Amino acid sequence: MNSGRQCMPQIGIRNSLISFFILISTLYILYSSYIHLNKDCRNSSNNIALKHQEEDSTNPLTHFHKPHRFDTQLKHIFFGIAASSSLWEKRKEYIKLCWRPEETRGIVWVDKEVRTSRREKLPEIRVSEDTSQFSYTNRQGERSALRISRVVSETLRLGLKDVRWFVMGDDDSVFIVENLVRILSKYDHGQFYYIGASSESHIQNIYFSYAMAYGGGAFAISCPLAMELEKMQDRCIHRYPGLYGSDDRIQACMAELGVPLTKEFGFHQYDVYGDLLGLLAAHPVAPLVSVHHLDVVEPIFAGMSRVEALQHLLQSVKLDSASIMQQSICYDNTRFWSISVSWGYVVQIFRGVISPRELEKPARTFLNWYRDADYIAYAFNTRPVAKHPCEKPFLFYMSTVSYHQDSNQTVGFYTRHKSAYPYCRWRMESPERIETIIVFKRRDPFRWQNSPRRDCCRVLPSKNRTTMYIWVDSCIDSEIIELRRQRSR
Repeated sequence: MNSGRQCMPQIGIRNSLISFFILISTLYILYSSYIHLNKDCRNSSNNIALKHQEEDSTNPLTHFHKPHRFDTQLKHIFFGIAASSSLWEKRKEYIKLCWRPEETRGIVWVDKEVRTSRREKLPEIRVSEDTSQFSYTNRQGERSALRISRVVSETLRLGLKDVRWFVMGDDDSVFIVENLVRILSKYDHGQFYYIGASSESHIQNIYFSYAMAYGGGAFAISCPLAMELEKMQDRCIHRYPGLYGSDDRIQACMAELGVPLTKEFGFHQYDVYGDLLGLLAAHPVAPLVSVHHLDVVEPIFAGMSRVEALQHLLQSVKLDSASIMQQSICYDNTRFWSISVSWGYVVQIFRGVISPRELEKPARTFLNWYRDADYIAYAFNTRPVAKHPCEKPFLFYMSTVSYHQDSNQTVGFYTRHKSAYPYCRWRMESPERIETIIVFKRRDPFRWQNSPRRDCCRVLPSKNRTTMYIWVDSCIDSEIIELRRQRSR
């Protein structure tokens, strides 16, 4: 508004005042129009609630429209976990990692009864209904896909109360439940939503569909949509006996309902083999929601079992779940090092200057789901693992992390991975001298309510040659990620 006054022609106080009030009136009209349009586009929950109060009170969808439609909590989400009795003893350990008996709600659906102990923190376990009436003709798949595809429908028929979202996942997946809540809170649970992500493998997406949410990485279905799915799903399944899995059957039914996939980049199918380092260290600017195929990939922390490594990661999740795996990029101006921080996981130091455009691409530390496929068979950009001995990154994995309430910041200790590094002829200081990196970061649970942007990091001065201090925080005004070369005197 001040800028408007500065631009008004100086032709007298009277004309200035008239122009000023015209500007105010115009802005008010535009603002009122925007508010009206915004309410229509966003389906204002207050108007919806009033409208539905005037409609038939027996309408089962009425209670989904409440005055605050962005207030989704964990209690409003119900998990349907597809499990196999033959793998239960191994995979139940993954379920325990993110299950909270007093907070999370869900059922594990198995093909036949399994043994459990009351001391184990696990959800309720149920045996799926018989699916022998359905035809299955895919020679490469298994009939279990039929029962798994009906998990949401079978769960809905239990008559659960106060459920807004049904989340489907596998027994070899781990959820960051706080981030799941953050994602689903963006959407109106009273409307039809089918939310998830594609595979990392381009060939998988070609073979199945880019419009399909992969079940291992999990997907969410709003309650009204689940109700519509339940009404027609059995008829729909009869029409697709040749499909391979459960998730493509769900997508086929969604296509018949006319509901497209709403993609969220934090759901991870991880159709890859090997080391997830490259993928996790360059996680997209989105909340980490799920990690799948944990039995296939290597433990995310070296020297630990898969379950131990995930338990270790959850230490960081408990302190700042919104920031877990978020990448920050900065430079050591004096030593010409490029630094990538994947918060709560790993810090990488590279000799030389590597642009942010390259560092935000995952390094190919992993292999494609189709082992004969090369790097062009991924559904995203990647960069090769460096072959030059001087370009190999130095890895510092998260060791411990703590929270200091007085300063509202986390302090993480990252310890150098003790591996053999090839001899480098470059005449520059080696990161091998650094033993520990200490990362300071303020917690920001509301970061995903703003437009997505990577945090910035800054290397702090230190007199200790074996310790590096890094500050991670939101970028300040006009801050960009660049190497600021020292001027010669």
